[in-house]
Amino acid sequence: MEIKDLAEVNAEIQEKKERKDNIDFKMVTFSLSGKDYGVDIMNIKEIAKADKFTYVPNASGFVRGVYNLRGDIIPIIDLRRFFHLPVESNLDKIENMLILHIEDRVYGTIVDKIDKVVGVSSTSIQPPHPIFGDINIKYISGVVEQQDVLYIILDVVRIFSPNLNENKNNEPVNDYSMLEEGIKTPAPKIERSENDLAFIKDGLGALKKFYASIINEAWIETRLNEWRSSRSAANIQFKNEKDAEEFLSDFYSPWTGRFWSDEYAYALKSMLPEISSGIVQVWNLGCGNGCESFSLACILKLRYPDLQIKIWANDSDIMAIVNAPNMVFAEADVPEYCRTFLTKGKNGFTFSGIIKDSIIFEYHDVTNPNTVPAIDVIVARDLLSFLSVKSQEELLREFDEKLKKNGLVVFGKNEVMPKDVWKSVGSNEISAFVKI
Repeated sequence: MEIKDLAEVNAEIQEKKERKDNIDFKMVTFSLSGKDYGVDIMNIKEIAKADKFTYVPNASGFVRGVYNLRGDIIPIIDLRRFFHLPVESNLDKIENMLILHIEDRVYGTIVDKIDKVVGVSSTSIQPPHPIFGDINIKYISGVVEQQDVLYIILDVVRIFSPNLNENKNNEPVNDYSMLEEGIKTPAPKIERSENDLAFIKDGLGALKKFYASIINEAWIETRLNEWRSSRSAANIQFKNEKDAEEFLSDFYSPWTGRFWSDEYAYALKSMLPEISSGIVQVWNLGCGNGCESFSLACILKLRYPDLQIKIWANDSDIMAIVNAPNMVFAEADVPEYCRTFLTKGKNGFTFSGIIKDSIIFEYHDVTNPNTVPAIDVIVARDLLSFLSVKSQEELLREFDEKLKKNGLVVFGKNEVMPKDVWKSVGSNEISAFVKI
């Protein structure tokens, strides 16, 4: 009898081993609110991370928006919200996504954490029971234990396929998929070109802190057309920061971080306004290493030789502000229009007192209150586009308030002022405006 019992035990052990070795079901595992779930790997198209989804008006609360997946616009569903589970309120954080392929459709689903691929024997999968999850049992295809972890297997086909919610006579029942209702509610279809533009704007903000607004949207649209012509439809969206930087490569103004060329400086000189007072007040936002401010000071002194020049040079880079007043350089590195203002020292050339004394270098974040007086000229090249839209609007109002009559605003070469308030007086390389 003991021998028979031992044989039976061995048989059971062998049966379990064979069942364990027969891995015929693989799933991608993930977590929602601290519990472990799985989805049949055959329904997984890919795994991704993303943020800044494009909002869809009138959609259900679990629809986070739409996303450009290499040219395909797909809906994004937050499974936590769909199953009424706790969700952090930070909408700007990068989310973990499972991209699902259900029948002929593709969906993006947001989860807390994506774990790994787990293989099990389909015979080890047990029927669902309400005790196994916080979600409706009709969306669970089964449960399985693997290495002391209990996985709840979601039936994503049922979740995303409304045709399964019909009776045998093909008549709709009241239990339509709430998920499908949420996706079908949104506003009218958006053209692909508009979606491309929306995703490009979102990508610039997320990857480069470059924020689309009235001052740069014309350039973005023009650049997008060039971007499309040089890339396949699947590669229009940014995949990383390098793509975003390449998109912005033509945005920046010439001579950034260097002394302005003679041509650029004299072109700006010709745009400077008439000044009736004895002092020229200038606000140079984002002065950087000081080359721009010194270039500006020399041009102002050439334009207004008998007037006092005062430049308020601001930047949030404290090391640049500390080092700017003490710049030393070779004469050959300085453009011709600056050389008359140079003084030779032991280690090289510096600017004379009349230029140095005209510039007040200040460490300052321009999004905080600014104490500059009434201003004749404002120079803010390629600065506002890298501030939030709210900060852009606040600075534009401040420019309007602090700029004197007939005063001049100099922007980056691809930035513009609102046309209904400002008139362009610039050139191809210099974007300059006076108030109408």
